[in-house]
Amino acid sequence: MSGPLAGIRVLELGQLIAAPFATRLMAEFGAEVIKVEPPGEGDPLRRWRKMHEGTSLWWYLQSRNKKSIAVNLKSPEGLAVVRQLAEGADVVVENFRPGGLEKLGLGWDVLSALNPNLVMVRISGYGQTGPYRDRPGFGAIGESMGGIRFTTGDPGTPPARVGVSIGDTLASLHGVIGALMALLRVKTGQGAGQVIDVSLVESVFNVMESLVPEYDLLGEVRTRTGGALPGITPSNTYPSQDGGFVVIAGNSDPIFRRLMTAIGRPDLAEDPALRNNDGRSKQAAMLDATIADWTRGRTVTEALEILDAAEVPAGRIYSVADIVADPHYAARGMLLEAQLPGDTTVKMPGIVPKLSETPGAVRWQGPALGAHTDSVLADLGFDEAAIAALRQKGAVA
Repeated sequence: MSGPLAGIRVLELGQLIAAPFATRLMAEFGAEVIKVEPPGEGDPLRRWRKMHEGTSLWWYLQSRNKKSIAVNLKSPEGLAVVRQLAEGADVVVENFRPGGLEKLGLGWDVLSALNPNLVMVRISGYGQTGPYRDRPGFGAIGESMGGIRFTTGDPGTPPARVGVSIGDTLASLHGVIGALMALLRVKTGQGAGQVIDVSLVESVFNVMESLVPEYDLLGEVRTRTGGALPGITPSNTYPSQDGGFVVIAGNSDPIFRRLMTAIGRPDLAEDPALRNNDGRSKQAAMLDATIADWTRGRTVTEALEILDAAEVPAGRIYSVADIVADPHYAARGMLLEAQLPGDTTVKMPGIVPKLSETPGAVRWQGPALGAHTDSVLADLGFDEAAIAALRQKGAVA
């Protein structure tokens, strides 16, 4: 292993999105991630969305660089294996419903007694405490209660989903941040391990900008505004001559003046009433209409050429086809070639962020269920006979 997390061992007790995405990020930067899956079926993500030879394409991405060990958590011997793995781990990441691990005898009190320096990331719908802790919670619920769905979509339409599982991935990112901070404390000798309590709802809520003070002080309820950015003007999505859209962010004072000059409205560029954002926001409808009149007379490409020359932030709205064809994505290493079973080659997303000295890497795609059971158990000190006995008892597969 190489990367900034080389030498860090992570035990994943998670399924689907939130916990596995967190550990994927750690694995890409060198951590040894051991993913515990139930024998027979494995993580349900193996069969979500589009498939290749019976396995989800999402799985190959979500579980790259991880080791899969199939362990029966209903077996005393299987639970003993997990406790032994936790004893030698730096981080455990789990997304059971609160109390689930405790029922298995794998709660924080048990694992921290075995390993006082353990960092435990616990991702759940509502967190480990509070009146809603026992409720089941998926990303969709976190997005709804965290505030983002109420603000997503066009005015007068039902709240919309962002398009990806943003609630889960935001929780994953908070979990990784918490784990790294806790690891730093342990590795620098400042203290022992601790629990990182991550709520899907709170992870979404944490990115909702000034939503609360706007309501508390001004009584304003932020709602759906389509492509506009109310109070920050002009910033919107504008129609083009060829049926496409141009996203333009001309909301800083000098950028606004360059934008108005580029679209042939130097009078607006020099208007004292529009010199600052608060003045422009009072006339947002007029400015949006003016810009839209200009974009409707040009193709997306023509509009972007003019705006780029004027150094105005602007772009087209990309589909995945646009992303795959874009030279900047390719130049940045954001489209990697992956080898799937059956000698199939497929593009996969690259690694973020870019570290100059210790970059992340993809060493293998998501493994077959239990592909590393024997090697992981051997590392724990089990010989072939002991592994065979565990397998015969149904403790591992």
